[in-house]
Amino acid sequence: MIRSPIITVMVNAARKAGRALIRDFGEVEQLQVSLKGPANFVSAADRRSEETIYQELLKARPDYGFLMEERGAVEGKDTSHQWVVDPLDGTTNFLHGIPLFAISIGLLKNAQPVAGLTFNPVTDEMFVAERGKGAYLNERRLRVAARRDLSNAVITCGIPHRGRGDPERFRRELAAMQEKVAGLRRTGAAALDLAWVAAGRFDGFWEHGLSAWDLAAGICILGESGGFTTDDKGGDTMLLSGSVVAGNEFVHREMLAVLKSA
Repeated sequence: MIRSPIITVMVNAARKAGRALIRDFGEVEQLQVSLKGPANFVSAADRRSEETIYQELLKARPDYGFLMEERGAVEGKDTSHQWVVDPLDGTTNFLHGIPLFAISIGLLKNAQPVAGLTFNPVTDEMFVAERGKGAYLNERRLRVAARRDLSNAVITCGIPHRGRGDPERFRRELAAMQEKVAGLRRTGAAALDLAWVAAGRFDGFWEHGLSAWDLAAGICILGESGGFTTDDKGGDTMLLSGSVVAGNEFVHREMLAVLKSA
């Protein structure tokens, strides 16, 4: 794993928040039998995780700005650097006792991702990357899968649900992609989707309607593992538009063509 000062700061913040999430996740499993359900508890866990990460990063880099899911934008004296944080990506999974969720911390410099961390505390998988220094899963260097054809590829995606997204558009894209790929998956955590593409577990990923905190870390991790990340038109507006298409050079190019045809 990269041992630079900035990665060390991010890892320490994620591990501290992760320990609390593990405890809360255990409580959620007990609350499943409650008539009221664990939704309020999970919202509180999300806020506690964000507060922990905020305080740890602020202590280490007091002049950096923030963009956080709960707190929103916090301007720093150093306007060129901004932390972009999702304290609990995969909240619905967490709510239902599904161990697919993550802490995601990205660092932007002049609005470009320069460092990223995605941490699943349940599996203790820590994905990190820093520009020019590669991407790692714990101590293992990451490279995207080498598959060149969609016919051999397993692709992950986000699925619109009640009150969110464009279901009609997704159904068109899904129908077009189903005809081309070896398999489709849906994890419910975009930060993990990007990290798993970087690790070669998935060959590609697409989704619309995401927020910057879902993407900032993963864009850096995937880029440093040899992958490509663009918006659905092949541009670089992912953090603003919320649309993302990711994969290695060949899969990414084919996915863009399929999505355009839909």
